[in-house]
Formats: sequence, structure tokens, C-alpha cells
Amino acid sequence: MMDLQKQLQSEAVKPYLYKKRIGIEKESQRVSLSGELAVTDHPSILGNRSFHPYIQTDFSETQTELITPVFEEEEEAIRFLDALQDVTLRSMNRTEMLWPLSMPPALPDDECKIKIAKLDNQNDVSYRRYLAKVYGKRKQMVSGIHYNFEFSKELIEALYREQTEIETMQELQTEVYLKVSRQYLRYRWLVTYLFGASPYAEPGYFTDKNTELEMPVRSIRNSHFGYTNRPEIQVSYESLETYIKGIEHLVDTGDLIEPKEFYSAVRLRGSNDLKQLKEKGIRYVELRNIDLDPFSPYGISEKTLESLHLFVLLMLWLPEEKKALLEREALGNQKNDQVALEHPLAKTELYAEGQWLLTEMKKMIETLGLSKNAQDLVVEMLYQLDHPEATLSGRFVTYQKEKKLTNHDLAVELGNEYWEKAHKKPYQLAGYRHMELSTQALMFDALQRGFELEVLDEADQFLKLTYQDHSEYVKNGNMTSRDNYIVPLLMENKVVTKKVLAEAGFSVPRGHEYLNQEAALVAYPEFEKKAFVVKPKSTNFGLGISIFRTGATFEIYKQAVTMAFAEDKQIIVEEFIDGTEYRFFTLNGQTKAVLLRVPANVTGDGQKTIRELVALKNKDSLRGENHRSPLEKIQLGEAERQVLSEEGLTFESIPLKDQVIYLRENSNVSTGGDSVDVTDLMDDSYKRIAEAAVEELGAVVCGLDLIIPDLQKEATQDSSAYSMIEANFNPMMHMHIYPFSGKGYRLTQDILSLLFPEY
Repeated sequence: MMDLQKQLQSEAVKPYLYKKRIGIEKESQRVSLSGELAVTDHPSILGNRSFHPYIQTDFSETQTELITPVFEEEEEAIRFLDALQDVTLRSMNRTEMLWPLSMPPALPDDECKIKIAKLDNQNDVSYRRYLAKVYGKRKQMVSGIHYNFEFSKELIEALYREQTEIETMQELQTEVYLKVSRQYLRYRWLVTYLFGASPYAEPGYFTDKNTELEMPVRSIRNSHFGYTNRPEIQVSYESLETYIKGIEHLVDTGDLIEPKEFYSAVRLRGSNDLKQLKEKGIRYVELRNIDLDPFSPYGISEKTLESLHLFVLLMLWLPEEKKALLEREALGNQKNDQVALEHPLAKTELYAEGQWLLTEMKKMIETLGLSKNAQDLVVEMLYQLDHPEATLSGRFVTYQKEKKLTNHDLAVELGNEYWEKAHKKPYQLAGYRHMELSTQALMFDALQRGFELEVLDEADQFLKLTYQDHSEYVKNGNMTSRDNYIVPLLMENKVVTKKVLAEAGFSVPRGHEYLNQEAALVAYPEFEKKAFVVKPKSTNFGLGISIFRTGATFEIYKQAVTMAFAEDKQIIVEEFIDGTEYRFFTLNGQTKAVLLRVPANVTGDGQKTIRELVALKNKDSLRGENHRSPLEKIQLGEAERQVLSEEGLTFESIPLKDQVIYLRENSNVSTGGDSVDVTDLMDDSYKRIAEAAVEELGAVVCGLDLIIPDLQKEATQDSSAYSMIEANFNPMMHMHIYPFSGKGYRLTQDILSLLFPEY
């Protein structure tokens, strides 16, 4: 093998040392909120496990497995795992949660009550029955984290260019992963020391009365008491050929029923088929000995992932011991078992070797010029070596003693904490809470139903959804390929929208557009004593709109014109139509939901000022900013000051008890309004009118705003029956999904059905 320490120090290699691709698999048991093993089936709302790319079951029906896609950064992997956990918890029975520990909850005395996963593929079921027979169901219930690690293509290419001993890049890549695997198996005990977190076994795990284990320990899961193959089942990692031949031999002799039965802390990956693995080489390694972190809602922290990356680099960096390979592997197994069974608060017997490993890691970081974060991580690991109470298992037993809780009670406390976190704001998606709310809802539904999801541009809310071989691109939750390019442009321009609708015979407000402030101000006498509206020609979210029900002074009119021009180069001044404004959400020719939007308001109590009442109302958990909550916080800006001034009020006025004070004329939820669903109350005639108008505009997705005096009175040809004031492309969906009051409509599901009718 080439001198990798020398190659890694090359200036041509250094830029790629931190580049990698990682994926996480996380297993957890479903339990009741009081910690008993669930008796229900895997949630049907999560779709068929045979094709779901991210949420599956492992051995048992209660053992949920979350699988992230591949990411280049730890943060991205954690965020996606967080989102999967969120979706899973909110898809389960409300009385169930995920057990936060690797060792299972109390298991039934009768092993038959542990249900094998109910899968479509009978071969998969038969394989699990075989495992149950050979190893027992109880050990199969142990859960953990699998860390899939791949060096970047650029790093492998750079290493290849720096050497001459190995002929092909595939061979070099294979040798790199084999070295990491051999070293990891030898020194993995340090991972068990730092991140082991299964100190106790609940009743029902140990059934052999002769089993003697004084708990707590660092990691039952990583000891010989966990799920392991029989001691005589060994495979050599000397070369890819010896690895494959070893597994094939074990299958041929009947020691293993299938290659995947071979259970090791490291699995060589590239193909599930051994023949293809031999032809294509190793593409990545799967590290399988990581316990669930009970202090992380999703089972592993970003810091642990970063530490594992450093450990993998160290395994590549360190020269291999000059011992026979089987001797090294046996030594690695012995040391790992020894550390796994030490008391969590005891200094490890392998302290000296741990000091050497971490000192070498520190030297590696300094020599290769790795980041300050890497330096901090190794300092922390050195501290944990000296202070075992700072390791995961040490923290767990210390916390348990301080709170005077049993292992079971502490697990229940943590599990409930994570359950409550997932359910506290059901309109948000963990990991992506800063994205626009309708986009979060669509992402949640896509993950729940089993679509592949890729966030192409987070700031621009741009997603890629895939089902089987069919992919669709979605922007802002409902901008899709189903709408022609011209449609959003048409609806963005309020003048053009109004002309198209008027020419088609629909009732729209009369008015004029103005190219500059001077022209708009000259027109003031025309509107002076009328009810009128001033608004930008192209705007969304109610920005720059002013409504005057009884006319306005020139000074106030001028302020409204100035505010509108601040949002666009052209503005519209048009008649104000008296009545109630409703938002019709139409999709593919059908009205899916109708909403009444009540302008921003507060109700007096006879004591608090309007400013204080607004602050109090804004504390509602449904209210937030930038569309991250179903309702927007009420603002106290110039628009609100104007509305109050017309009523002779200021922000410091104290309304009478039960007096409703409106702070906006326009009723947009985006400006602090309340949303009330009226879909079932609205007369169908208005729904048909809305659908016809949207069809005239050529839109597939549209939010149409109508002024209607009486929502339950059938519409007629009389123009006074309604007036269309605005058509919106990319209409918000979250206010329909989570209205202030009334029935919610999951419009994001309709978007998915529109895009993937074959699902």
C-alpha cells in the first residue's frame, strides 16, 4: 500500500480532505407515550414500505427506520433526518412516540408477541423469520445509527495522481476503503467510548438466567450482549477478494443464509450483489456501531457526525500495525467489548491507547491544516477521555441519577419531549422551518407519501419531486410546469388582469392606471369624495394598498399614492366595491377552498392601549413573520396609523371593552388579518364564476379575490352581485390549511395529485 500519510500532505490533495458524501440510517422502536412497545401496525399514511425511499421498517413492525439521501455536509444530513423524524412522529398514532434509546423498551415474555415487519415481499419476511429463529427476536429489536461515508471523487482522483503503485483509480479507491475498514475494526473501541449510549437493558431483553451483567455499562449494544454473529463467523478485510470469498464461503457452508446476514461494525458498500461489488469496487463504507444519542431528538448530533468524519480520516492517516490481520481484528473485537462493558463513569482501561489515538488525530489536524472546528473537536474528545462523565453514556447515567429516574422513566421523559417538539407547531417542518410555510407543507406531504425530495434552492423555495421515474419541479409551493409562463406575468399585472376579465364579461372595479405620481395627484378631484382604492399595478401580499371608504383629503391621498409607488413603477386608482372580500383557491378548474379574510384587528378590554392589544394578540403561536406561521403578526406602521387616524384614534388610544378596532382596510392575512374558512357556506354559483374566470386567464393554480355582498345568495348576471378585484398566481396555501377558524383544506395534497396523477 502506498504511503498515504505522505500523499495526504500533498498540496494537490489538501483542498479535498474535507469533501465527502454521507448518509444516515436511524432505527427506533415505536412505543406508547408511557413507554410500552406499540401493538399497532406501521402507519398506513406513510405509504408502502416497499417503495418509500426514506421511511421504512427494519426487523419488526414497530421498528421504524429513517434513511436520508446523500449529502455533502453534516448540517444538511441532520436537517433532513430532523424532517423525517418530524414527519414520522406526526404520522403516527397520537398516543405513540419513538423510543430514544438503542436498547429496546420492555419486551413481552412471549416472543411471539414481537411482530415481524409486515412486508409485501415474502422473501424479506422469510429472511426475518430466519433471523428470529437463529438469533432470537429480542436481539433484533436493538436499534442504532448507521453512518454511510464516501470520500469525494475529487479526493480519490487527487490521491491517484499522487502515486504510481496502483494501476487504476477503482483499485486505489478500493484500497483506501479497505484500509479505513481494517483500522476502524481495530480502533472502533474509541467510538464506543465516546458515543456509546446503551447502559441499561429493560426487562425482557435478557431471558437467560445465567446471563450476568452488572449495569450500567457504556454500550450493551456494542458488546457481545448486543446483536452479533456467532464468534466463529469471520471475514477477512485484507482485500476485496478475501472479503467476498469469505462471505460466499459462509453462505455455501450454511453458516449464513444470505450475504447481508454478515453483521460487522463495517460493511463494504457499492452493490448488494457480491459479484457486482467485485466488478465495480467499493464505493463507500457503512459504519454500523453507533448508538442512538438519547439527548438528540433525531438520534445523532451534527457534532458527532463531524467527529466521525475526523475519526475516518485518522483511520486513513495512521500506519497499520505490523500484526497479522486476523490478530488485529481479534484484538479490535476484544478491546471494543472491554470498553463497551466498562462502567460509564469509569476511566477506560485503554486510556493510554486513547491518548495516543487522539494525540495522533491532533497531529494530523495540525499537519494537514484542518479547520479550527476540527481542532476544537479533538480538544473536546481529549477532555472526554479524561472525564468519562462527559461522554454520552456518562451524561446519561449522571442525568439519570440527578433526576432520580429509572432508565425507563428517563427514556419516557426524553421521548415525550421530542414528541411535544414535533407536535407544537404542526404547520412547520423541522429542519426547514425558515422556508415559506406553504413550501414546508408541500415538503411534509411529499415526504409522508414517499416522494423523493430534493431542495434545489432553499432561498428561492425551489424543489424537485420524484416518484419512480417521474420528476417535477415546484417553486414556492404551487408554481409548476402546469401553468404556462405567461400566466403568472398576466396575473402579476393588475391592469392586464382586469382588462382580460372585463372583456370576458366579468364584473371588475372601474379605475385608471398612472405612470407617475404627478399624473395620479392631478386626478385627485375625481376620487376626492368617492370610495376608492390606491394600489400598485403589480404586487402581492397586500403591499402598498390603501382603501378609503368615504373619500380622503389631498394630503392622505398623496401619502397613499407615495406608498403605492414605493412598491411599483405604476399604480392603479379604482372604485371601492362595498361588500365582503373572499379568496377562492382554484386548482385545475375546481374551487378547492374559499376563505374570508378579516382585516387586522384587536378587541378592546377598556384598559389596554391599541399598541398593547396588538402586542398581546401577536403572542398567539399561530402568528409569525415572513409566512413562517399560518397568521402574520399585526404591524404598527404607516398604513395602520392612517386607518386609525380616519377614526380619530392613535396607537395609544384605549378602546372600550369588546370594541373591535380595525387597523387595516385590506384584509390580507399577510398584513395581520384573520382567516375564516367559508367553503361550505359559499353558494356554488360563485364557485362556478371563479372557475370560469380562472379558465379565462388560462391558469391552473390561482387565488381569485371576489367582493360578494351575500355569500349565500345565488349569483346573477347583475354586476352588483360580485366584483373581481384581483387574481393571484402562487396563492398562499397555508392560510387554507390552517385557518384562524373553520375547516382546513390540505391543498398541498391536491398539488401533489395534480403533478403525479399516477400515484
